[in-house]
Amino acid sequence: MGEKVAADRFALSDRLRYRQKLLQGLEALELLLDRKRFDRPRNLMGLEIELNLADAEGMPRMMNAEVLERIGSRDFQTELGQFNLEANIVPHRMAGRVFDQLSEELRTALAYADRQAREVDARIVMIGILPTLTSDDLVSANLSAVDRYTLLNDQIMAARGEDVMLDIEGVEHLRYASDSIAPEAACTSVQLHLQVTPGRFADVWNAAQAIAGPQIAMGANSPFVFGRELWRESRPPLFLQSTDTRPPELAVQGVRPRTWFGERWIDSAYDLFQENVRYFPALLPLCEDEEPLQVLEDGGVPELLELSLHNGTVYRWNRPVYGVVDGVPHLRVENRVLPAGPTVTDVLANAAFYYGLVRALADEPRPLWTRMPFPVAHENFEAACRDGIDAQLHWPRSGRGSATVALPATRLVQDELLPLAASGLDAWGVEPADRDRYLSVIEERCRRRVNGASWQAATYHRATDAGLDREKALAAVARRYCELTRTDEPVHTWPPGP
Repeated sequence: MGEKVAADRFALSDRLRYRQKLLQGLEALELLLDRKRFDRPRNLMGLEIELNLADAEGMPRMMNAEVLERIGSRDFQTELGQFNLEANIVPHRMAGRVFDQLSEELRTALAYADRQAREVDARIVMIGILPTLTSDDLVSANLSAVDRYTLLNDQIMAARGEDVMLDIEGVEHLRYASDSIAPEAACTSVQLHLQVTPGRFADVWNAAQAIAGPQIAMGANSPFVFGRELWRESRPPLFLQSTDTRPPELAVQGVRPRTWFGERWIDSAYDLFQENVRYFPALLPLCEDEEPLQVLEDGGVPELLELSLHNGTVYRWNRPVYGVVDGVPHLRVENRVLPAGPTVTDVLANAAFYYGLVRALADEPRPLWTRMPFPVAHENFEAACRDGIDAQLHWPRSGRGSATVALPATRLVQDELLPLAASGLDAWGVEPADRDRYLSVIEERCRRRVNGASWQAATYHRATDAGLDREKALAAVARRYCELTRTDEPVHTWPPGP
């Protein structure tokens, strides 16, 4: 669809009405927060994993519709690209042997999905960015055949008024122009949800922002884009540039990108929804019949559909989520920092590290964010994306006021963050066997200085040193990665080389 048609899709009256509904939704949310009508805390966590489809040679397969039809389960859904799927795991209570339970459920679900995919010569691959993806794969014709994806693509491209320009400089330099948002589909992630009370929300969100750097340093798994070795976790710059509605002149003027780390610590979930409405024009101004303030006046609970839709088009790495279940509203923090994979064990080790650390930091009487300036958290995130497990991160030290010191990520995690994560999992009531099993995976990554990204890069260079050209080396990496993923042995134990 051309730019003019996309731009004309919504009349000015639609946009004005939508803006009015957003403001009403904000007012309704503020009233709900004041009246403390939210669900009581039940220590519920949820998990979603985005997946790739590839053939036996590690090349992408554009056939999610066929695979989903064979799977036949609501737990698996489409994602942006035809080579993508998403697996959703039902919420679990953060207690007991929760991670072992999740491990069994995930392994069973993914093995079933993989069996169905093999019937049409495809494989399920859990990885941040499939290294064999090329620019020919990431085009609008390969977007999933779902109206909302087509509409989102049209609206972002119309807002930009020109091609998406990818310009990422890492180990190598990638420059590429795209006439669609399709490169975004290369980015496959794990989303970790945590239900919280309104009074607890700010502490949990601030904690999640503060640890985004260490999360990425430990879990990086996306070193290649379009065959180029870039950042150790290349999803964030690729996602930011692929979804950027700003033409270059607005970016230079400081207009905020829709993929956004944020710019401050918060005091309430309301702060984030208010920023969304203030800073970001509507991409999908679709109005529902609900009048939220009237619903509140009548004693009901509004769904806040416009506010939630708008929130879904602002791509924060830690996103606020408002929902209503059985007539009762609730809030969640959705952590979107981590890439998928490499194995189920690695995914759950990352999850245990996150949930334990967030709990411990949110419980601290002297919060970390009173000692760490917000720009430091952002700088840590960028450094971890660039350098992965070899990153240097800045962190406040006890007894030193608000000063921060630079530490290797591995040392910071081993000396300070893993003990905190263990205490946080204890506070949740997680069994010590679960706690120790999964946190030991993080500890061993630090000791061996190996995560998914470092393994992929090292394997690629061994292949090229052995005489393979770039394309064949990347395919060899993908094939060996898929073989080792199926063992479910954590990535730090994988043998090097294709």
